[in-house]
Amino acid sequence: MTKKADLPQKICITCGRPFSWRKKWERDWENVLYCSKKCQKNKSNPSV
Repeated sequence: MTKKADLPQKICITCGRPFSWRKKWERDWENVLYCSKKCQKNKSNPSV
């Protein structure tokens, strides 16, 4: 079993917080830019 600390991480381009790989993003991990739908919706207002 893989530990959460061993999963790849990215930085959300809207809020600047790190987020980890999720199973639902398995096929599209290269294109994931946002940590949540809220950040994706507010992408025009980056806080970083």
